[in-house]
Amino acid sequence: MPHQYNYPSRMGRIILATMQELAEPDEYREIVTRAGLSQFIDTLPAATLDRTFSFEWVSALQEAGEAQYGVEAGRAFNQSVGRGALGGGLREFNPLVGIADLPIRALPLSMKLHVGFDMFAMVFNRFTDQVVTLGEDDRVYKWNIQRCPVCWGRKTDAPCCNLAVGILEAGLAWTSGGKQFNVTQTHCRACGDEACVIEISKRPVRA
Repeated sequence: MPHQYNYPSRMGRIILATMQELAEPDEYREIVTRAGLSQFIDTLPAATLDRTFSFEWVSALQEAGEAQYGVEAGRAFNQSVGRGALGGGLREFNPLVGIADLPIRALPLSMKLHVGFDMFAMVFNRFTDQVVTLGEDDRVYKWNIQRCPVCWGRKTDAPCCNLAVGILEAGLAWTSGGKQFNVTQTHCRACGDEACVIEISKRPVRA
């Protein structure tokens, strides 16, 4: 039976390939087995835009990482996967949306960030079943995931969308030319909130 909501197979491939790079071979094998995805131990998903990599699978990989390493270390691992996956995403999706061709580098920082947020939200909203909206106040930018694959179906005591946090961290560094920002998840559907909300400081903490 088809799953209700999905990432494109290409995004699943990027996530799993990054896990392979960061984990020891035995650890990777254990993670995907725990997630019920042993079909991807030796063969990664196809590099297509077909929406066949389910939200349940994305979430199961996050939970399996926590089970493999312990909750705290597992969430740190998942966040590292997000940071690493961003580079693969830029390579894979640039030919489709011209990410690298945008004149971001010449813009003032606040404009760079707005362009970057709009671009990344467009990729998710256009190519996946994930739903992202953007907001801000005088202190922070807000990345709101209304339909979130990272914690899909989970129930946790604390926000657990570390993969998404890692993607945003790396995306901000790329957009801003290497600056670092505070990136904090404040709300999570796994905790009973209406949406997953990640807040980003408007001022960098480190150049």
